[in-house]
Amino acid sequence: MSRPTSRTARIAAWIAIPAALVASGLVVSQASYSAFSSTTTNPTSNWSSGTVVLADDDGGTSANSALFQATNLKPGQTGSNCIAVTSTGTLASTVKLYGTAAATTNNLASNITLSVVQGTGGGFGSCSGFTPLATGSSLYAGTLASFGTSYTNFANGVGTWAPTGTTGSATTTSETRVYQVTYTVNANAANSVQGGTASLGLTWEAQNS
Repeated sequence: MSRPTSRTARIAAWIAIPAALVASGLVVSQASYSAFSSTTTNPTSNWSSGTVVLADDDGGTSANSALFQATNLKPGQTGSNCIAVTSTGTLASTVKLYGTAAATTNNLASNITLSVVQGTGGGFGSCSGFTPLATGSSLYAGTLASFGTSYTNFANGVGTWAPTGTTGSATTTSETRVYQVTYTVNANAANSVQGGTASLGLTWEAQNS
């Protein structure tokens, strides 16, 4: 049998290419009509975080909002003030009280005793109506100096208050605890205490349980 000429081979190739393309198109066309499908959907998931929120009724952070601005003190002098702290967080938490920015000269801080009692009633500027808790009302009784050095953060702070948060309620639960703070200058303070100064900031911190 005679071999095909080169011209005959080229003609055969030109015929084969379109034929192959047509066959390929038929396969793709058939495949595009052969898929069935089905889906099921879970609604969009959502996440939101809870809150731990504390506020007090001192009216701000200026010097006028400090519990005490006691000057010209003398041995035996005393004073008292209250402050209401309110929790409006949605999470259950634990509240601790500790000191900040403690400082002294002439050893005055060691010659002032401090008492911190928790209860209800009263508020900043007036302890009228204050009533100590039936149990666990006394949080601290000792010198100003000792409080400032012993209770410096949440981990070693004082207090037993544990706000419950919303406890499943649709609205935020507000809980308030009143703290009565009383100071007394040592009646037998040494003469060297004259002209002394003492300072102490108070911080209430809540952490979720």
